[in-house]
Amino acid sequence: MELTSEERAILAGERGEAERRALEYQVEVGRFWGAKRFVPVTSVHMMGDIEVMGDGGLGWLKETADRGARCRVATTTNARCVDFVHCERLGQDAGEVAKERELIATLKRMDVVTTDTCINYQTVYQPHLGEHVAWGDTGTVIYANSVFGARSNFESGPAALAAALTGRTPEYGFHLDQHRRGTFSVRLDARLEDLADWGAVGKLVGESHQDYFAVPVFHGFHRAPTADELKHLGAALASYGSMGMFHFVGVTPEAPSSLPAEKMLVGEKEIDSVYAGYSLGDGDGRLVVFSGPQQSLLEMKRLAGLFQGRKVQGSCFVTTNGAVLAQSRDLGYAQTLEQAGVTILQGVCFYILQNLSLMRERNRWTNMVSNSAKIVNIIGAHRFNTILRRTADCVEIACTGKLK
Repeated sequence: MELTSEERAILAGERGEAERRALEYQVEVGRFWGAKRFVPVTSVHMMGDIEVMGDGGLGWLKETADRGARCRVATTTNARCVDFVHCERLGQDAGEVAKERELIATLKRMDVVTTDTCINYQTVYQPHLGEHVAWGDTGTVIYANSVFGARSNFESGPAALAAALTGRTPEYGFHLDQHRRGTFSVRLDARLEDLADWGAVGKLVGESHQDYFAVPVFHGFHRAPTADELKHLGAALASYGSMGMFHFVGVTPEAPSSLPAEKMLVGEKEIDSVYAGYSLGDGDGRLVVFSGPQQSLLEMKRLAGLFQGRKVQGSCFVTTNGAVLAQSRDLGYAQTLEQAGVTILQGVCFYILQNLSLMRERNRWTNMVSNSAKIVNIIGAHRFNTILRRTADCVEIACTGKLK
């Protein structure tokens, strides 16, 4: 790699051991991907929870902090695995909960802003066209690349923290123009009236094009999609296809004026086939989850309207971040949901909850119903039978316990 004088000084230890090790690691990442140089970044978003990092990750973070590591650019955290208000009720391990607190404290020592959210692009920071960032959650990366026209790859936890400490990242992948061009087109000929429908589109397109550098170009839709619709589309594309970017003609800033030759159609028939493809298992409808990504304020508002005056029969979880939850309480949405028996978890995503498999066994949950195509896909390791349904149908299932 071509290093600047500043980068050579960092490798010589002139900014301390923590930053030297971080850049040394980044050089190896850059060489692996064939990067020629580094690019400066303005924002970092990183994973940081005990369920993902384990004891080894916590020990590594503490050693890094002890070496004097400090973030050079604004750095935020993705969703964590413990809600400290509900951890005892959920039966989460007290020792792991204590480690989660220690991990958060360690991140704060390095000037990390512990936002604990996977929707930072809706509530914390929105990068602009051409801005280089180093984000680590797949849903945040595809949104940044696609909707804002910013530039990021899927950064691993160590890679994201290294970028935070050095203020740069290797220039490869979606930092380069050649990987940001559309590779195939998708005509949307369906109503797509619910967030789950947009997730279904992501599933159909992602499963048929499982390639990090496949970039779909959506066109033909009769209106501009909302931020939450684009959120669910991107999260599903990243989950089912490992995609890091998409274009939407007339909506996203880098959408091409001419369509790629390879074409795909998504109509009502294809959307219906997604919903029909899920097995109802043993018919258990006692677990409904609105998570993955966390809920925006407008999603909280809609859920409050659907749950108004009703009662949950089994278990229903909603996850969001602290900022959205505070606003939801001010506006009464949270109280409406809680009166209906919904459990609101703050700062977490359901699929990475510590001890989730044990929760499933203890509560005898077999099915998990959600309006998020991403979580329906990604939670499979915990051995749920997962079912995607539209939002209103999920509420009906939660309040009746009956699948449909």
